[in-house]
Amino acid sequence: MATRTQSKSRTGNNQSQSRTTGRSAANSKSMSTSRSSSSRTSSSSRSRSSRNQNEDMPNSKFHQLFLDQLKDMYWAEKALVKALGKMQKAATSEELMDAIAHHQEQTREHVTRLERVFESLGQTPKAKKCPAMEGLIAEGQECIDDTEEDTAVRDAGLIICSQKIEHYEISTYGSLRTLAGRMGHEDAARLLEQTLNEEKETDVLLTQLAESSINEEAAAE
Repeated sequence: MATRTQSKSRTGNNQSQSRTTGRSAANSKSMSTSRSSSSRTSSSSRSRSSRNQNEDMPNSKFHQLFLDQLKDMYWAEKALVKALGKMQKAATSEELMDAIAHHQEQTREHVTRLERVFESLGQTPKAKKCPAMEGLIAEGQECIDDTEEDTAVRDAGLIICSQKIEHYEISTYGSLRTLAGRMGHEDAARLLEQTLNEEKETDVLLTQLAESSINEEAAAE
């Protein structure tokens, strides 16, 4: 009798534990489903909020600032195409002439790329005079006027002026890329990033030219 009673007791306990385990699994599944649903709802809300934010951006002062800076850079790049032609003719070193010519071709592409940026935003490309670039170009011309032809000193001066231009472009394109990304303009950000990288490469090339030979030759003149 004691054995049968113990056996029944163990059977009852096992059934009770089984029911408890089943209820715990069901509760856990229910909680997991609830969390998953909550996560999807939260993600959907963030996505809608992001879309609404981007839809409102074209009318915001922040977006207008972005467009104004694009117009400023559009003018700057177009003006730089002409200025680089003059700087190339004034250079003495063949390596420097080639570097400036390459930059001029890149700059033409940068103008076209900015037009694509405007188009990605549904805007007509427009230029707004850039006083900063106007001043940098004028400084380059002053360097040509104040140095002798066929000298390394002029080449060294041209590199300095060119790098001032590069640093202005690097800072501007870096800022424009950041603003485009903040507003969710992915295509614009990608195009601006591409130009930014090219400007950095040109700056490095100019440094290499100066340090490899031109500065040393200029110092010996």
